[in-house]
Formats: sequence, structure tokens, C-alpha cells
Amino acid sequence: MLVLACVTAQAATDGIEITRATIEASDDGYRLNAAYSFDLNPGLEQAVQRGMKLYFTTEIELTRPRWYWTDDKAVLTRRTVGLEYNVLTRVYHVTAPGSLGQDADTLDEALFMVRRPGRWLIAKKGDLKPGETYNVTLRMYMDPAYLQKPLQVDAFNNADWRLASHKRNFTYRAE
Repeated sequence: MLVLACVTAQAATDGIEITRATIEASDDGYRLNAAYSFDLNPGLEQAVQRGMKLYFTTEIELTRPRWYWTDDKAVLTRRTVGLEYNVLTRVYHVTAPGSLGQDADTLDEALFMVRRPGRWLIAKKGDLKPGETYNVTLRMYMDPAYLQKPLQVDAFNNADWRLASHKRNFTYRAE
């Protein structure tokens, strides 16, 4: 029993867990409000400490089911957040598209910013039909495509470099 609990706890720390995922209507469109739970394994933490930039991509897809044809893909969008450490200034830097970068003194503070991103616009007001129900699929993963080419090969072959969540599915009724 104890061995199974330890293995389950280890498996939980190796991946990304989606702890909150909702879509909110706003004046300019629809925004994703999400939160994640994960820790960097020692290999990734060491890579960041040595100045390597890691990229975390959140991918969301909204589809509208249709009985007469394939599902209508209303929205498919991605947002990538970068996490890096400047060895000279000893400051962590988190960058996201469409916003200013933020600095943090510790890795925990920087990871907090990655785990709790701001609400970002996933669809404009006219992209979803009010009253329609959409199937939402959300996932987050460390994106090796942004790494330097030699590191992409290592990330593909090394399980320590694969950090991802399972897909989270839920429905959303557009307002």
C-alpha cells in the first residue's frame, strides 16, 4: 500500500494538473481563467538556474457539436509563457505575449506567475454564438519546439524534459 502511495505521489509531481478552468464573458470577448499546479523536476530546475529559457504553452479548443456533420471548430488558440533566469542579475523573468514581462526574485515567485496566468482573451465577442453550448478542451505543456535544436532532440528522448497535463474537457454555454 505504501509503495503505491509513493508511486502515485511521484506521478502527480511529474505532470501538470489543471486546478481551475473557466471561461468568462467580457466586453471585448471571452477570457480563459485557469490555474495549474506543478513543480519543476531537478533537471529542469537546474537548466533554468543555468540560464536556459523554458516555455509553457496553454492550448484551448472550443468546438460546437453538430449532428449532421463534423463538429464546428469555433476557436483553437495557444499562448506561450517563457520562464528564464538571468545569471548576472540573479532575477527570474516571466514573459507572455501581449503583456510586459514580470521579474521575480525566487523561482517559486516566477513559477507562481506561470501557474496563475492572467485572464487572456481566447475569442472575440462575435466568434461564439450566444446561447450555444461548446465543448472545451484545455491542456498545458512545456513546449520543446521553442528550445534550441540540440536541446529539442534531448527533450524528445528524455522523460525529465516532458512536462504536460492531461486534456481537461468541459462545456461552456456562450453568453
